[in-house]
Amino acid sequence: MSGHPDAWDSPTSVNPTGSSRTPGTAGTGTAGPGSVAEAVAVQEELGPLVDLVGPGPSAPATVAGLDVAYAEGGDLLAAAVTVLDARTLAVVDSAVGVGRPAFDYVPGLFAFRELPALLGALERLTTIPDLLVCDGHGLAHPRRFGLACHLGVVTGLPAIGVGKTPLVGTWDPPSAERGSWSPLRDGGDVVGRVLRTRDGVKPVFVSVGHRMSLENATAQVLALTPRYRLPETTRTADRLCRDALAEAEQPG
Repeated sequence: MSGHPDAWDSPTSVNPTGSSRTPGTAGTGTAGPGSVAEAVAVQEELGPLVDLVGPGPSAPATVAGLDVAYAEGGDLLAAAVTVLDARTLAVVDSAVGVGRPAFDYVPGLFAFRELPALLGALERLTTIPDLLVCDGHGLAHPRRFGLACHLGVVTGLPAIGVGKTPLVGTWDPPSAERGSWSPLRDGGDVVGRVLRTRDGVKPVFVSVGHRMSLENATAQVLALTPRYRLPETTRTADRLCRDALAEAEQPG
């Protein structure tokens, strides 16, 4: 699926960032919610819009990775999106933006720091990806509305979260073989899977963001990890945002 992301329609009239700007126009300068209470209210209002069933694309043509790098002082960030051919895992499109965090660091509200910059990068793509893979969490969140859920609802695109470390939940370690997994549970709910992507290597934490089933999310993560622990989407986006941040920090 190709085209310009300006054509994306927000599924809600509620401003998804909690800002004074309209959906689909957020950039690095977009003002976010003015308080923790306002941010929580945005999450609670948008949460019911999340599609946790999907099933989502079983054979996406393109898959996007989204990641953000922060300067040492935390006052500057670079947000990157890389779009990969799902068959070859080659990068076919990318965009990056440098700006300031849009919200203070508050556990459970991390998406508000990054969402405007990530949306700005998404808007600069020339290809609309079939699936978003976020370096973070979706349903595996205290209010069941992590970054992958937020981005999915805002863009209307299928989305999943792949975290390096857990945000919530308890689990039993999966067996050592690639592809093995165990349920990630929180408060009696299954909120994701603890997935082994490499034999004998630390697992990753997979959760649904929007318009995907957990089974399909797991399958897509395995398809994106042919050689390394983290998905190629995350690895390419990580390199891009780090390079952009290093360039922005150069004097002059």
